[in-house]
Amino acid sequence: MTKDAVTLSVNGSQREIASDTRQLLVDVLREDLDLKATHVGCLSGDCGACSVLVDGEVRKSCLNLAVSMQGADIRTLDGWADNVLARLQAAFISTNAFQCGFCTSGMLMAAYDLLRRNPRPDTLEIRKAISGNLCRCTGYEPIIRAIQQAIDE
Repeated sequence: MTKDAVTLSVNGSQREIASDTRQLLVDVLREDLDLKATHVGCLSGDCGACSVLVDGEVRKSCLNLAVSMQGADIRTLDGWADNVLARLQAAFISTNAFQCGFCTSGMLMAAYDLLRRNPRPDTLEIRKAISGNLCRCTGYEPIIRAIQQAIDE
């Protein structure tokens, strides 16, 4: 197995690792960088639990090789915060928009991306934004209410 030096910009810090050229970004984040907020789910891009922001856009980290992320700005929920994200997190807590919590980081990333692009989305736009994320616990309505609450604050 060949390992190459890879420098990633994660949550505003430059991190250098020795990575197998076939290693997925989700694995590098969790195992090499010890950033556990990004979850491993389906490994096929269907569940959204591994969602991160890459250059400001939501990406499923299980579908991206770590070596392809050199030069990109990667954001996870670990050690990164801003006002929109803080409002979303507070709204998820106050509306009980999570149960097991497995999908929460991916839902927050999808909601953050939506509000960054459109600060006043309607319910249909919210539903579309989170449609790439699976939640087996909440039935989605508390998640939608949380996003709507974050918009109103």
